[in-house]
Amino acid sequence: MFPLKDNIPAYRLPVVNTAIIVVNVIVFGVQLGQGPEMESLIRTFGFIPARFFADQERHFLDAASFGPVFASMFLHGGLFHLGANMWMLWIFGDNVEDCMGHGRYLVFYLLCGLISVFAQAWSAPASTLPLVGASGAISGVLGAYLLTYPRARVLTLVPIFILFYLIELPAFFFLGFWIAMQFLQGYIQLVAADGQADGGVAWWAHVGGFGSGALLVLLFRQRDWRRTLTRREKKVERLRRPG
Repeated sequence: MFPLKDNIPAYRLPVVNTAIIVVNVIVFGVQLGQGPEMESLIRTFGFIPARFFADQERHFLDAASFGPVFASMFLHGGLFHLGANMWMLWIFGDNVEDCMGHGRYLVFYLLCGLISVFAQAWSAPASTLPLVGASGAISGVLGAYLLTYPRARVLTLVPIFILFYLIELPAFFFLGFWIAMQFLQGYIQLVAADGQADGGVAWWAHVGGFGSGALLVLLFRQRDWRRTLTRREKKVERLRRPG
């Protein structure tokens, strides 16, 4: 299933969400500019669990080793990786920023990314492969969206056999199905790899990010978020009325 849009208009301009997308695109442009050195850049700034934990053993709470934790959130392995992540953020991030405000949303996004990185590191602490991508932080945004806008409708492209259908799904169903698939595939990966989720998609980063977002949104939502939501729902009703 691939989301195309939701039916919740943004109440305020999503300045931070847009800025995050722009930064990710710029960083990817810098990656491409490295040419054959791009792999070296990814290994330097991507998060490598084995390297991180080795650094901590040598120098407890070594500040420099935390650099890749945050840098890895803005690196991507390819154009499709970047595009899929930014599309999900574009659809769901503006509404989450709405309920938090600009500054809180930025802190929330980075915290979800941080937690997602360590969730993946927990699943494969000896991994020497670099972890890159914004999907862990974006999973946190999805968790927050689920708790805040469960009755929103998500226009979804759904493949059934060889055909594709456009179906409007409730957000709680779309996102609930999404996180269930992440958990299932993460579990299968752990079992197949005998307890070490090394390589492939970082499923546990998605699970960790989603869970952290669902919890942190309770702290980061503004006090008047329900009133803002009511105003937005009235706006949606006006847009639905014919004429």
